[in-house]
Amino acid sequence: MKFSDFGLDAQILEGIDAMNYVDATPVQEQAIPLILEGKDIIASAQTGTGKTAAFLLPILNELTTKAKEEDEINALIIVPTRELAVQITQNLDAFSYFTPISSIAVYGGGSGTSFESEKKALSSGVDIAVCTPGRLISHLASGYVKISGLKYLILDEADRMLNMGFYDDIMKIITYLPKQRQTLLFSATMPIKIRKLAVEILQNPEQINISISKPPEKIKQEAYIVYEPQKQQLIQLLLKDAGNKKIIIFCSRIENTRRLSVFLNRNHIKNEAIHSGIEQDEREQVLLHFRSGKTKIIVATDVLARGIDVEDINLVINYDVPNDAEDYVHRIGRTARADTDGVAITLVSEIEQIKLLEIEELLEYPIPKAEIPLELGETPIYQPKKKEVMKKKRGKFFKRNRNQGYKK
Repeated sequence: MKFSDFGLDAQILEGIDAMNYVDATPVQEQAIPLILEGKDIIASAQTGTGKTAAFLLPILNELTTKAKEEDEINALIIVPTRELAVQITQNLDAFSYFTPISSIAVYGGGSGTSFESEKKALSSGVDIAVCTPGRLISHLASGYVKISGLKYLILDEADRMLNMGFYDDIMKIITYLPKQRQTLLFSATMPIKIRKLAVEILQNPEQINISISKPPEKIKQEAYIVYEPQKQQLIQLLLKDAGNKKIIIFCSRIENTRRLSVFLNRNHIKNEAIHSGIEQDEREQVLLHFRSGKTKIIVATDVLARGIDVEDINLVINYDVPNDAEDYVHRIGRTARADTDGVAITLVSEIEQIKLLEIEELLEYPIPKAEIPLELGETPIYQPKKKEVMKKKRGKFFKRNRNQGYKK
């Protein structure tokens, strides 16, 4: 289905054409008509499926062609992170270039000047505000936000917001909003807590399920089975011939991100780190360097796993195996975007083998095990043990020790 088939306004189509969009993705095919009909929707759609355009285009169309409040916020998009707020606003600016629609990104970590700019827009009226929960609440609590005429509420990456502890913030924001509105909820996964949230804030929603639990076939996946202390040396070997490749290395903890970044820089492998422990201005500067090619390697936590749109990433390395199998899909989905190919490498310690097995069960195929460089010496065998088996063995061990008079 082509975007010209949706009956969108000519100004919107001009923006779509300028971005070289022609054919709609499945989530766009299903969501856009329902949103144009005024329906509430709950959609399961992962990063990379085109969900941002799925809600931006119909909202832009309605605000462009129908009467709206000039001194109110007409549409509110709530997102979990500053990076996603900035990215959505950039997409919004591009799609709305030929329209009179105004927008602003509202997120914490900026200067006092940015807060005043947000205050001015939220108090005088802006067509679309893209906000992180905490920052929006700070403005709402001051009483100047013009939101009583809101027509559209969009929650993007709702599952991630709840995982980050934003449930109470979201419900507090809802108390400020008019009950008569159209609400759209997008989530990569649909756990019970998301369905509970949907019941509380949506009215007779239409359901869309476009979840992609498997990465594109054009991503070449490999896993190295090693001992934890061997990981730094292996990373060094993998990167020695990186050339001009654009690379993201994912760590699960901030401390691992810091240590690995320092280790690589000390060994003349230039990189920059990005995680929630550094200031927003610095994070944006790192991303700017990465997009421009000034920095070729980024060491990051999962702050980059979703919501960062960089098209030409050649290699993703999982220094730590992600705790959740679906997070693996999000991480390696940073490569092989658009029409490019990509490589995803995962380093797996003994204790992480069960996590890799869970990923393989989700994918429904084994990830090829790469040959270990001889420089690393002896490495473990890939023999993941199911958690249930481990629990039984652990229980038998404690029982035997108790019978023998030992303490746990």
